[in-house]
Amino acid sequence: MKKLMILLFLVFTLSSCQKTDNFIPLIIYDMNDTYMEDFEMKITESAQGVITLKTFDSQNSQVIQNEIIVSLLKKGHKELIVNPVDRLSAYATIELAKKYDATIIFINREPLEKDLQSYEKAYYIGALPSESGVLQAELVNNLFGYDPNNLNFNDKNDDGVIQLVILKGEVGHQDAEIRTKTVLEELDRLGFSVELLEIAVGNFDEETAYTETKKLITEYNHSIELVLSNNDAMAIGALRAFKEAELIKDLDSDQIINPIIEPWVPIIGIDGLDVALDYIKTNEIYGTILNDSNNMAKAIIELVNSLKNNLSLDELTFSLSNNKYIWVPYQKITNIEE
Repeated sequence: MKKLMILLFLVFTLSSCQKTDNFIPLIIYDMNDTYMEDFEMKITESAQGVITLKTFDSQNSQVIQNEIIVSLLKKGHKELIVNPVDRLSAYATIELAKKYDATIIFINREPLEKDLQSYEKAYYIGALPSESGVLQAELVNNLFGYDPNNLNFNDKNDDGVIQLVILKGEVGHQDAEIRTKTVLEELDRLGFSVELLEIAVGNFDEETAYTETKKLITEYNHSIELVLSNNDAMAIGALRAFKEAELIKDLDSDQIINPIIEPWVPIIGIDGLDVALDYIKTNEIYGTILNDSNNMAKAIIELVNSLKNNLSLDELTFSLSNNKYIWVPYQKITNIEE
């Protein structure tokens, strides 16, 4: 009888531990990143009633993220959602997943194609960074009147050339490099004459961008006709600096900037953060490119649920490209009512 009681206790204990660990790990590169904090919330909301998630913060450390992944794989987790600290680290993550026969869904930072293709249980969900650059250029086209040879009032010095600065994310970061390169190439393709005053590195961070923009204002002041930012957080940092310098100012205190009669420097971001949309409403920021985290979150949960339950991927509501990729399109936003 005593042996039976011990056996029942062990069975109960083991089943309880298994139930406790019955979650899908969501491993974020850094929860201090404004976009990722918002994105994590949307993924968690999309998971409600479908799967159980548990979020892990890598604290912008690849070492910490590696430790998290190894620990989870050793505990028997067979599906992991990973937002890499460094996209090049995906190779090591994939090799670990192979060892434990686990499925890895990478999000937001795309691994190298050869790494992703090396394992049948590795996937990526995100947006094409080149698309955001193209759409930023389309907003510039709209902003300056759709005629590169006859710029409108936003050409402050009336020289037919757009004097611009770019706030770039991390040096070497795939999305930052592609977004920056593509927007310049697209502006050239559209026929705009551009004077690139400077590319300042803001590390995707509001405070860093604020500091860098203050330096740009000291150097170029009223010469700046346009700010293109690799993300909304840096765009907001730039806005703070321009408002502090009174280069963007609501003179009549009506809570909206009139760019024709009030001091204004157009700023275009990327991400579609709620706070950026508020600034678009008041015309303090001209526009942003929506990184559609709502649909991305839905795609992540749908894919991981299908893989976890051995459902047919042919039934996904999102298109699976090359049996590896789900691409969620960007969208232009200059009017939050749209």
